[in-house]
Amino acid sequence: MPFPRSSGVLLHPTSLPGPYGIGELGSHAERWIDLLAEAGQRAWQVMPLGPTGYGDSPYQCFSAFAGNPYLISLERLQRAGWLGDDDLTGTQFDDERVDYGPVIAFKLDRLTRAAGRFVADASPESRAEFDAYRARSSAWLDDYALFMALKEEHGGRSWDGWPASVRDRDPAALAEARERLAEAITRQALWQFWFDQHWSQVRAYASANGVGIIGDLPIFVAYDSADTWANRDLFYLDEQGVPTVVAGVPPDYFSATGQRWGNPLYRWKRMRDTDFAWWLERIRSTLHFVDVMRIDHFRGFAAYWEIPASEPTAVEGRWVKGPGQPFFDAIREGLGELPIIAEDLGVITPDVEALRDGNGLPGMQVLQFAFAGGSDDPYLPHNYRSNSVVYTGTHDNDTTTGWYAQAPEVERDFVRRYLARDDANVAWEFWRLASASVADTAVAPLQDLLGLGSEARMNTPGVAAGNWTWRFTWEMLPYWLAPQLREIAELYGRLPGEGAVDTPYRQSVTGSDVEDAG
Repeated sequence: MPFPRSSGVLLHPTSLPGPYGIGELGSHAERWIDLLAEAGQRAWQVMPLGPTGYGDSPYQCFSAFAGNPYLISLERLQRAGWLGDDDLTGTQFDDERVDYGPVIAFKLDRLTRAAGRFVADASPESRAEFDAYRARSSAWLDDYALFMALKEEHGGRSWDGWPASVRDRDPAALAEARERLAEAITRQALWQFWFDQHWSQVRAYASANGVGIIGDLPIFVAYDSADTWANRDLFYLDEQGVPTVVAGVPPDYFSATGQRWGNPLYRWKRMRDTDFAWWLERIRSTLHFVDVMRIDHFRGFAAYWEIPASEPTAVEGRWVKGPGQPFFDAIREGLGELPIIAEDLGVITPDVEALRDGNGLPGMQVLQFAFAGGSDDPYLPHNYRSNSVVYTGTHDNDTTTGWYAQAPEVERDFVRRYLARDDANVAWEFWRLASASVADTAVAPLQDLLGLGSEARMNTPGVAAGNWTWRFTWEMLPYWLAPQLREIAELYGRLPGEGAVDTPYRQSVTGSDVEDAG
């Protein structure tokens, strides 16, 4: 599916301003969309929106289908009557960091209060709307709500540590658990109902203002997730449900020992036997929330790095063939042509390129990767193709200002010569370079547009603590940000309805006219 020439900003909703310690899907999200529209930005890129677990990573969620309840808007719940003024007073959180421990405790307490009031006082119309949501989402919601209720009952323990009867999904044990935990299951389902409502309102507001949502679909799911627990036959697990092999990547730019993610690996043959039904439902669910999907670790569909579960790092492993073209054929047959961005970073081999190009998918370019080689480096803009998405950096990179401050002098010298600029504002010059490129889509993290240093980095791969915490405040945004972003979007043809157009002169010197002039 072709992408229009456009630009946008990468910002996860947790980074939005607000008084409750973490970004929410309320008025601040709509104000953010107003800023994007004013700035001529046509895309808001987010990370996975699922419920986060240990480490708070949006790439390790309790479900590939559910939403993160910490993003539910308390102000919307207050307007609906499920929270009172007293529930939201006396709070004090860091405006520039998410301190997940106290934030999660606060949010879950308020969400539990709101759920209790809904159960006690909701009108017949509200109950009917909730029941309809549960019915249409039952394919994943029933297992997810039970999974979360069981986790709560067992002190947050991973499902492989539960009693064998529920760990192994004995039908009688599950039926008894559903009855015993009915209140907690209803509460979990209600939180998903509210998340769906609030995100749908935000997405509709974005659409009305000409802003599309680029979402993120990680290829793998978390081990401690409803997805793995409810679909054990689709993963390489032993009889106790413990992974025998796990996902990761070999040593690369980010880590000398590779990255051992620990996600369970799919039994692709079994998925192929069902025409990839689980995956089609996952993609359909994702497109309920976003306009465009960025598939994280796209190369895993061609071949993935398999690590024995006993290995502490990703050094020891092997490449294993992925599902390849039959997977994308099944998607096309089941869902049609889809708006997909292939995250094709890392070790990219000809089979990965063939899979990407054979399906007409745009790949990714990252400017921070462009200056370690010579003029033939594929990340340099003069080597791009139009069907691609260029980033100044990603959530896994340092900020551009932080990266430049620590880059080897040979790379810094290459940057200065390539840009014909000094060191004054490399992050902004990267944005201008990305916007001027032929890539159909240009994206920058907000941190780069603000010129922030390493203190504003979102994630450091391989480091377990301190990630995913950065937030901005409205006071951080200079008055000139939106006008200057809009000027660059206009200058490089990234506003709606703009782009290269053949003039009469250009038409007169092409084709047969060139031959006649010769």
